[in-house]
Order: sequence, then structure tokens, then C-alpha cells
Amino acid sequence: MNIQQHPEIEARFSDLHPPLGKQSATIEANRCLNCFDAPCASACPTHIDVPGFIRKIASGNLAGSAQSILAANILGASCARACPVQLLCEGACVMHPLGEKPIEIGRLQRYAMDAFLDEFEAGRAGLQKKTEQVREQRVACIGAGPASLACAAELAMHGFQATIFDKRPLPGGLNTYGVAEYKLPSNSSLREVKLVRSLGVAFEFNRAIADEAGLELLEREFDAVFIGVGLGAMHKLGIPGEENPGVVDALEFIAGYKTGDRVEVGRSVVVVGAGNTAIDAANAAKRLGAAEVHILYRRTAEHIPAFQFEFEQARKQGVRFHWQTQPVAIHAQDDGTASVITALECQHVRETESGELRLVEKTNFHLPCDMVIPAIGQSPLVEFLTRCRGIELDHGRVVVDRATGRTSNARYYAGGDCVNGGREVVDAVADGKRAGAAIAQALMEQQQAVAQ
Repeated sequence: MNIQQHPEIEARFSDLHPPLGKQSATIEANRCLNCFDAPCASACPTHIDVPGFIRKIASGNLAGSAQSILAANILGASCARACPVQLLCEGACVMHPLGEKPIEIGRLQRYAMDAFLDEFEAGRAGLQKKTEQVREQRVACIGAGPASLACAAELAMHGFQATIFDKRPLPGGLNTYGVAEYKLPSNSSLREVKLVRSLGVAFEFNRAIADEAGLELLEREFDAVFIGVGLGAMHKLGIPGEENPGVVDALEFIAGYKTGDRVEVGRSVVVVGAGNTAIDAANAAKRLGAAEVHILYRRTAEHIPAFQFEFEQARKQGVRFHWQTQPVAIHAQDDGTASVITALECQHVRETESGELRLVEKTNFHLPCDMVIPAIGQSPLVEFLTRCRGIELDHGRVVVDRATGRTSNARYYAGGDCVNGGREVVDAVADGKRAGAAIAQALMEQQQAVAQ
């Protein structure tokens, strides 16, 4: 279960944060003050025992360190790479008030997890289930992203049979298809999925559960259903010319080069939007060889939705930003074989006193380009979610009990982006683990009630 990576990708997408070696990891681990209250652990949505796993690295106990991480987060390896640690665990580090550099928690976590996965693949390490009992109840997880993987792993740990369904040929969700390769390579995501599979979790790929018939089948065959479908397609720009083949949405673009299905890029690329996905797409276009990469954003730099460190990374890559600018039309010409984009027509935007954004008349200009990448957010999967009978939605998001992930339909649970609207990988893992534990508890209680 690996992707045959294109040689160009490996050459151009080196690690954003290279792994630590043994000596540097030991030195860094010994900088940790092992705080009693551990604000770093509180800042982690999965509440990994950060001082505990770092202390074990310092003593040379890498296996124990990894087990501490996995006890809280089954996708600890992916999160070590993909998490915005600057805002979470490292952002809460007590070194900040002392005027010192925070402990490199993310890189230390990766160090421990990489060592564990090497041992796991060699057959010298594994996971210990919470029970050896094999329970008859079965749970279906829709979507193979981080939320479902965490939910299924938690259920398997408790002896339940979990099956993950996904419409795509590979598991991992955005970890495999949507996180920039220089942060989290697809094969690293798939390597970690093997750990979940080793618990006995079953997978059914190329299997879309998209209509009422599919849901009814799951309800007949399974005792509970977890919804971890994430979000839907990117929002459309809604401008003339966007049906041109040179317009590729950001997630499709990132998935294309990560899986090797599409590695071509335009010479001059314009990314519309300034969130983290837009930044990932812009950086990727640069690494793939685009001579010019532009980002359009309708507000000012102070309002950019991307994390500040992502923004700075893009600027270092040479990405050019155009503030208070909005696309209004895509222009193309026929070269005899296809319609080729020649320019993106743009217009300046101003903010009114009431906070509304309005186009400024007579400010139109043409930005020459041959590829346009929209990255203005994903739409919720409302059409599918409304088919899940008895599930309450709020503005396209599944309403759940935050403590358990249970929906208004007692047999359905949910977590991840379809609940929170699009947060971090670690948030999805926390949702999935919490729901998995709640489902296990509910099914055990049902079994006890029947036995009585």
C-alpha cells in the first residue's frame, strides 16, 4: 500500500523540518523542564503526555516514548509533521516566558514515532489492545480520513469489529491526498495506516456510501455508524471562464502531484485565496517549477486566514501577494488544440464602514497567467448528510454531543471536519478517538442489558 512516487516529487519536495538525529534529539529532549502542569499537553487536542514521552527519549527509551504518544494519538506520526505546533504544544511551552526557544516537541515526536514505525514494519513492535476479547458488534466508519482512522482504532482496541469505507482507492483522507508533500509525504501517511490495519480494522476502498440505499445497508449490517467524511468540493469562483481546463482547484492540484497523477504546472500560476491550503498550493507550484506564483486575496494582509508562519514560508519561496484584489474573469485563447488561459482579470476591492467588501469601479487589470488555482474553502457535504436520517445539521455541520460525538440519531456518531467545519488533523483524531470510546461504551452497555 504505497504510492510509486514520481522522481521529480522526491527531488523537489524535501522535508520542511528535517528529522532529528539521535544526538540532536537527546540534547533537545534534555532541555525540557518536565513541567508538572504541562501546558503543552493541555494545548494538544489529543492531550499527549508531552513531558512523559520527551523524558523517555532523554533516557533512550524510544519504544516507551512512542507508546506514550500512541496511547493518546494513534496518528502521532502524521500529527508530528502536519500539526501547527507553533500554535499548539510548542506555542504553550514555558520556555517562551523565559525568553528561550521552545522545546521542539513536533520534531521530537516525529523522532520517536519514526523509530517505532521502523520497528513495526520490521515486525519487532506493535500495539497492545485493551482487551483480547473479540466482540460481535460491528461499527461502520464512513470516510478513511484521520477521524475515522482514530475512531476505528479505538473500537478495535476494545475488541469491536470496525470497517472503514472510502470512495477513493487509498486511505488517509487529507493526510494522504491533501497535506503538502513537504510537510507529510503520502507514503508516510499510508505507512501509519498499516498500524491501524494491524489492529484488525477492515477497509473497503472505491466504495462510496452516498445515498439512502447505502446508508440503509450499513444500518442493517452494523450496530453503529461513524461519519468522518470531512468536507466536500472547493467553492467555485463564480466568474466567466472558470470551466477552462487550466483552472484546477487547490485540493485537486495537491492530490495530483502527491499521488503522481498530475505533476505539470503552469509557467505563471495564480492562486485565489489566502488560507493554509492556498499557501500549500502556491508553495507546491513554486517547487514544481512555476516561474511566477501569485496569490490574490480580497482583504488586507492583517486579515490573512493562513497561519503567519505559513505566510512567511510562502514569501521566502518567492510567492507574490496581491491584497484587496478579486478575480472577475478568466481569459483564454485557442491555440489550435486547446483553450489556453492567458490572463486573470482582476479588480480592486474596498471595505465599507459596515465591513462589506465592494469592487472598486475602473480598477480592472489583467494578470498574465496560464493556470488558476481556486482555494477559497470547501463546501459542506450537505446533500449526503441530509440523507442520514435523524441527524441534525447546523449550517451544513453535523450537530453532536461534544463529549461523545453522538448525533441526534442514537446509532450515528460523527467527528472531524464535517462537525468542526475544517480544523487540524489533530482535532479530527481527537474527535474520532472520543467517539470510538463512546461507541464502545454504548455497545458494551447494550450487550450487558441484553445479557440481563
